Amino acid sequence: MASHLSAREIGEGFPILIIHGWEMRGEVEERDFEPIFSQISGLRRIYVDLPGMGATPANGVKDQDEMYHRLLQFIESRLGSSRFAVVGSSCGAYLARAVAQKYPDQVDGLLLRVPLIEPADSKRDVDPFKPLVENEQFLSSISAEDRASLGNILIQTPEYVEALRKKYQEVYTPAMKAADSKVLDPIREDPNRYGLSFSLDEAKFLAPTLIVCGRQDTGVGHRDSLRLLELYPRSTYAVLDRGTHGLPIGDRSLFDALVRDWVSRVNEWRGRTGS
Repeated sequence: MASHLSAREIGEGFPILIIHGWEMRGEVEERDFEPIFSQISGLRRIYVDLPGMGATPANGVKDQDEMYHRLLQFIESRLGSSRFAVVGSSCGAYLARAVAQKYPDQVDGLLLRVPLIEPADSKRDVDPFKPLVENEQFLSSISAEDRASLGNILIQTPEYVEALRKKYQEVYTPAMKAADSKVLDPIREDPNRYGLSFSLDEAKFLAPTLIVCGRQDTGVGHRDSLRLLELYPRSTYAVLDRGTHGLPIGDRSLFDALVRDWVSRVNEWRGRTGS
């Protein structure tokens, strides 16, 4: 059964479709990208909610293939034959790559933040967690509830922990509570259902691409995404130190600069290709 995807649009002009990660929603992406995109004129940002997440009902979605096909239906109805760019975070980056592969002549840019490359957890090249800045004395002053909800803390300073706590309170925790875990958990736990049934390595994608990974990402790691450099000849590939799967947290100056550079490269590409 097909379902309409809920989406929030901001601004007018060149469309950018923004796809959130697993158990997240469009508001999570808004928090990180709007401080950048809102400062650039002529961008129509489309923050979508995938099935079972945000305001979009699951409607019996069974696997990642169905997520992808419902996303395609949304693109066909909302964007038609328009040229557009795609942004994806984590699992949303996995789907964004599929969209770029499906519409190579329509997609003028691709941004992959902490991209999921290998759906099966057991096959991911991920480093074990190790804090960069340890402060056991400070950590002992944090409530047990905060320690449990924040998980592993990479930079154990008051400033970093406050930034992390705000991100959880304002976007991560509400998104996870809104997600339909009864439908989503069985998909996530089965690599055959969590992974797409087709390869994402079928052809090179030639438009400007930005790949941003976290050096300390214990979710998807960063080494698995190195092979994307061959698939995306116009890619900037950045591995950010002090970067976890939730990047940016705290100082976001480098992340912002990379995204702004990507937008300018997309605009240049559009100028040359006449879109």
